[in-house]
Amino acid sequence: MDLRTMQYYLAVVREGTISAAAEALHVAQPSLSRQMKELEQEFGAPLFVRGNRKITLTEEGIVLRRRAEELVQLMQMTKEEITQVKNHISGAVRIGAGESVSFHYLSRTASRLSEEQPDIRFHITSGDTQDLMDELTDGLIDFAVIFTEVDHDLYQSITLPESDRFGVLMPKAHPLASKETVRIRDLKGYPVILSRAHAAVISGMKDFSGLDVVATYNLIYNASLLVEDGLGLAVTFDGLIRCDGNSTLAFRPLVPEMPATGKLIWKKYQTFSPAAQLFIEHVREQIHTQAG
Repeated sequence: MDLRTMQYYLAVVREGTISAAAEALHVAQPSLSRQMKELEQEFGAPLFVRGNRKITLTEEGIVLRRRAEELVQLMQMTKEEITQVKNHISGAVRIGAGESVSFHYLSRTASRLSEEQPDIRFHITSGDTQDLMDELTDGLIDFAVIFTEVDHDLYQSITLPESDRFGVLMPKAHPLASKETVRIRDLKGYPVILSRAHAAVISGMKDFSGLDVVATYNLIYNASLLVEDGLGLAVTFDGLIRCDGNSTLAFRPLVPEMPATGKLIWKKYQTFSPAAQLFIEHVREQIHTQAG
């Protein structure tokens, strides 16, 4: 005896005949008739008095009808309660990311998820690739956004659709600010400030050899203060520091362009919390929708 058989039994009781119940259930009449006979054999008692037009229930059949109704109702209540638990998720999603405009992609996902599940909380850690990889390995964050190659033996990943472009942050009074774009060779002879993450990305590019790297940074805001105070020119992503209005700084894109694509990564075989699992499902759904 299983729940489906109970539902079929109640349908026969409700419809009054095997043929009418089979039509309502969209099952074959011989199959339904066989299941009812097997049910009688299982209980060792007749459940129906089969008449010419309509069946009636035996005393045993009446008892089973009452219990079957209770079982079906209990299962329906259980499903509703599980759905309520599933649809009401709390907990934390912990994301580590370098500074990047492409993080908007994840922030928009977080915003939409928060509307659906207001009890989910998001904890964001800023850092360069090495910092984030260490935190991911130690279980301090669930996800990391990196711009270097992914070790697919250790991590699963999703490539973010939006890319960042490199450029140079400089004082508006700097000679290179008169250019619309800057080439790497234009930086020769000037002190340069690199982030540790960007340095890892571009260290293998021969055009960057010979630059006078006077400082490295972790957060671009601090680096922008170094630029303001004349330490050097900062190579960074576009859109991270406002250069309009009364700002004393200017941003000039590097050419040829070197777009950098972020990857959202997490440890293979990681068991996520319900909140983190829902977040990654929303990220995948958004990418699928955008791709379509």
